Amino acid sequence: MPSIAKGAALQTVITTFETTPGTCQDLLDALTSAYDDFISHQRGFIAAGLHVNDAQTRVANYSQWEKREDFQAMLRSDEMRKRNRVINELCKSFEPVMYEVAESYN
Repeated sequence: MPSIAKGAALQTVITTFETTPGTCQDLLDALTSAYDDFISHQRGFIAAGLHVNDAQTRVANYSQWEKREDFQAMLRSDEMRKRNRVINELCKSFEPVMYEVAESYN
């Protein structure tokens, strides 16, 4: 399970996807397959979570990586580029953004 802690030696990536109720489950299936079959086996992968809003119009993906370069290498791979083309067809837009934890509360 991801650990959310200030000063943690890892890279956090939050990706938001804008979708529709009609394609939300297809998008979740594509993301789940990507994690099960590919992403979770990549160097530096720590953990991830997928979140869906009640209206099924947004999916948020929270992932953690040992290093920024590990995440970037995964994104640049032929396999992920192929998967991202499919994912792009299932949503209006998506954007991965890297973050550092500024504060955390338990």
